[in-house]
Amino acid sequence: MIKITLIGSGNVAQHLIKAFAKSELVEIAQVFSRKKETLASLIEFDKIVDDFQDLKEAHLYIIAVTDNAISEVSAQLPFNNQLVVHTSGTASIDTLDAKNRKGVFYPLQTFSKNKEVDFSVIPICLEAENTFDFRVLDTVAKSISKAVFPINSEQRKALHVAAVFVNNFTNHLYQIGQEICEENKVPFEILKPLIQETADKINTLNPTEAQTGPAKRNDSTTIEAHLEYLTNENQKNIYKILTQSIQNNGKEL
Repeated sequence: MIKITLIGSGNVAQHLIKAFAKSELVEIAQVFSRKKETLASLIEFDKIVDDFQDLKEAHLYIIAVTDNAISEVSAQLPFNNQLVVHTSGTASIDTLDAKNRKGVFYPLQTFSKNKEVDFSVIPICLEAENTFDFRVLDTVAKSISKAVFPINSEQRKALHVAAVFVNNFTNHLYQIGQEICEENKVPFEILKPLIQETADKINTLNPTEAQTGPAKRNDSTTIEAHLEYLTNENQKNIYKILTQSIQNNGKEL
């Protein structure tokens, strides 16, 4: 069994606890949390510690905290030459303190506390400083996921930016669509089959091939009608920018 210690109590840490609890190859030795009660429903209370000095020996330490806390947390670990990784999509492997062997264990997914996920299909991006440590991370990752990839720090930055476009920005557009529906007393539920079909398309089509709509058709009459309809300047500006981007096929606006 590979013994793992998780450091953090946020969304990523909580979902990893749930995933590792189902693994036959991994044992969660401890979890570090400033507020023990946050994790009390997920793991035995005696495995939760709130003092770095109480951390015991493990094969792998996974730091799942905010990006700006990674360096500080890794520097406080009371040991040397252990395998320590972070879960960030943007932070370099070098953000970790050099006193320990460094790596990255980045699950590329959006995590919410009240939304269960199927970890077996979540891509996990790995990076390590040497072959042995990478093999450890690979074994751990494959114990909870079928999608494991070697990704270096520069590639991970690109992936994270791409993820913001396809996830965070897209969800914000859902929010705008919901606001427009609510303002006009139209159920947002009506749009959900369209949202689902749009997402499903990329399983069989390239996104460029799947693009439809008035901007793709250069339907200026419909575009002008939409812009005239929109009174919210923020919504109108977003509509204009995205329309121009589609018409230019991603070229400089």
